[in-house]
Amino acid sequence: MARIAFILLTHKDPQGVVDQARRLTAAGDYVSIHYDRGAPADGYRLIREALAGHPGVTFAPVRIRCGWGEWSLVAATLAALRAAERAFPEATHFYMLSGDCMPIKSAEYARDFLDRDDCDYVESFDFFDSDWIKTGIKGERLAYRHWFNERRNKRLFYASMRVQKWLRLDRPLPRGIQVMIGSQWWCLRRQTVEAVLGLIADRPDLVRFFRTTWIPDETFFQTLVAHLVPKAEIRRRSPTCLMFTDYGMPVTFYNDHYDLLIRQDYLFARKISAEAQDLRARLGALWQAKDVSFAISNEAPRLFRFLTGRGRVGRRFAPRFWEDDGAGRDRVICLVVAKKWHWAKRLTAAIRARTEVPAVDYIFNEREAALPDLGGIASTVAKRERHRRALVRLLLEDFGANRLVLCLDPSALTLIADFMNDRAQTRILFIDGQFDEDYLRGHMRRIGLSGPATPDPVVRQLLPILASDLAHEAERLRDMAGARLAVLSPSAPLPANADAIARFLDLPADVAHDLAQTPHLFAD
Repeated sequence: MARIAFILLTHKDPQGVVDQARRLTAAGDYVSIHYDRGAPADGYRLIREALAGHPGVTFAPVRIRCGWGEWSLVAATLAALRAAERAFPEATHFYMLSGDCMPIKSAEYARDFLDRDDCDYVESFDFFDSDWIKTGIKGERLAYRHWFNERRNKRLFYASMRVQKWLRLDRPLPRGIQVMIGSQWWCLRRQTVEAVLGLIADRPDLVRFFRTTWIPDETFFQTLVAHLVPKAEIRRRSPTCLMFTDYGMPVTFYNDHYDLLIRQDYLFARKISAEAQDLRARLGALWQAKDVSFAISNEAPRLFRFLTGRGRVGRRFAPRFWEDDGAGRDRVICLVVAKKWHWAKRLTAAIRARTEVPAVDYIFNEREAALPDLGGIASTVAKRERHRRALVRLLLEDFGANRLVLCLDPSALTLIADFMNDRAQTRILFIDGQFDEDYLRGHMRRIGLSGPATPDPVVRQLLPILASDLAHEAERLRDMAGARLAVLSPSAPLPANADAIARFLDLPADVAHDLAQTPHLFAD
């Protein structure tokens, strides 16, 4: 039966390290701990005292100050690995973990998993031919010697590389070695670990080479295992569930990810948020559970790529609360679209006075727009637009209605399209009209296109351009709305306007007729 020696690399949360060591050894396995020398000494002292004399725990004989991307991470791993190999002769497998890792299966399941297949689990892909490296330098990681840390000394890191390149100091790969790359989170059999440690002793040139490569924790063990172990005995995957964003940052798991995690075809997961105490407690208990069956779906990586990919077109992993379901399928949103706002507001005032249909004005343009008091969400025009669907939902609830009339400018085509894509039914009433020169001049001033000091010849040059833009807005609205569009026009006969209003609001003909006769409706 498999017995695992966990190689635990940690640098924080000493009590969490103690808890993790006790949790893992409670099921009969072992732990070898390396605690970063850069971490406070008090934390390391707490760990040593809490685990003193524990038969299933050992410590790396030296503490190394580790830095991301440096050989120090490999050196720390080797120190803990050698200690585990000596201290635990009954260990059949050696499993790399960090303090952010937690089991997502039971120990019983993990042992059966490892017993089923006599192999090593390590990502191991050709360094040059694979696309494992997504961003940053690639061949330069190996060709040049890296004495500076790119994160701490960026200027020196790249200056050193430029000098070596100028002096043509690139170096060959070690003799007989095909460099491989992959995740640092692996699980190796005892015979593989012994072979790796033996190869290091026989080939000091390998350590010299990798000691000055960049991010060697992604290449050192991956290369040596591939050099020593037949391909048929290597599963080129990590037994630890880890995912990365497009920016190369690890995805963090929280309390609500428990069900998702235990369905994945992995034994552990990284990285579990330190704040996810409920998740940590549940996963800790799971490791010691008996007779638990797991339904493996393994959808997490694909699901993450799919949902984050939808963010490219505005459909996010976790929809903002105002986008969830929108107004609802049983609601009707009635949009009065008019460039001449005073026309639209006369109509909505008449709707409020003569019907029970709730109507507001240009809520996304004007602070005062016949809105009820909705609190902070309606406090600014910008906030209303940002939370537009939540605002509409709150208005419907406040009015106790399943219909709502609101006003929009024809230029707000994105907003109109957003409402049309909502699950609610959307209707549009377009108030069409002609724009004379006085209106166009006033509109130019309102939108900042001209001012009191703008020369008249310039204004006259802009007038036909603005008129064309307004006509184009109207045409785009007509194309977008299609059959949902009804048109109200000062040039149309009264029965046609009344019919448009009746269809728009589902009103009786006489009520719609009265609304169409609203005094001064089309007056400028």
